[in-house]
Amino acid sequence: MNPNPIVHLQHLEGTNYAPVVEETLTQIGFFETVAPGARVFLKPNLTFPQFRPGVMTSLECLRAVTLCLRGRGYRVVIGEADSGGYNRFSIDEVFKGMGIDQLAAETGAEIANVSFTEREWLEVRAGWRTLRVPVPRMMLREIDAFITLPVPKIHMNTQVSMSIKNQWGCIQEPTERLKLHPYFAETMYEFNSRLPHAFSLIDGRFGLNRTGPMLGDVVDMNFLLGSNDLVAADRVCCRIMQIDEARVKYLQYFRSRGWWTPFENIRLNADLARFQKEKFYLVRKWTDYPGLICFNNAFLAWLGYHSPLAGFAHWLLYLFREPFYEYDKEKEKLRSGTKL
Repeated sequence: MNPNPIVHLQHLEGTNYAPVVEETLTQIGFFETVAPGARVFLKPNLTFPQFRPGVMTSLECLRAVTLCLRGRGYRVVIGEADSGGYNRFSIDEVFKGMGIDQLAAETGAEIANVSFTEREWLEVRAGWRTLRVPVPRMMLREIDAFITLPVPKIHMNTQVSMSIKNQWGCIQEPTERLKLHPYFAETMYEFNSRLPHAFSLIDGRFGLNRTGPMLGDVVDMNFLLGSNDLVAADRVCCRIMQIDEARVKYLQYFRSRGWWTPFENIRLNADLARFQKEKFYLVRKWTDYPGLICFNNAFLAWLGYHSPLAGFAHWLLYLFREPFYEYDKEKEKLRSGTKL
């Protein structure tokens, strides 16, 4: 938590992120807080095997941030874990397919598939339970600063996905995330509160309305939102999306833990009405409810993802719901790889 949260908003002009990124990082105090030479971890949202607007961070945004930091003498790590949950896909393939490998080669940035870096066990208190969550040691011990690069989108289970939710993808094992779904807020609080010098740059060139995190209606929004406080970033973004923050359960959990500032004390540089487009909302199909139920109940999460009945349950569901991506193709890539 930053006691003096700043949120800086600027409109984008197409794909010309560079001047906006530079100005935003300056205004939110990044260059004052983090000295040149520091190792900075960039966490884009890469939740799909191929780039989709409104679903994933754009390469143009990631490139602008990387070039800005490298030009000022920072060491940059671009990192993400394997994704896909029950139907895992390799983030190494996404790095290649999006051109992130090439970006790293051009700029001297590092790339890290944090599913295969050294782990640290994060203890998370959730009611009477104490959970042990595998997270990348690198992100807690081996970097000097952290920048999350999410997109503003609706999420079928958490209602929204932005600065805080983006770190869910850092839990090293996708199947472990499924077990932890009922403890999402507690896990994200513990993890995000331990990140060193955490900043947010929300890539608002596109948003995702109606459903998510991988399917929905793409909205042209054309903004970049930066903040030195992850909760403040998400609260302001909720207002741009015209979503009541009081109905976002994970934000209210953060509030109960003290990571909160009166909204009038958040230092804003612009009238939010200038950045508002259509009102964002969530509509679920009946095929979304099995996942939602498992998200909120530990026993049902085990039954739906880890029990002997899990395979049959997913087969049955896919008779009625179109798969998000070509699961068999992605599994074949994993089987032919060397890391798994």
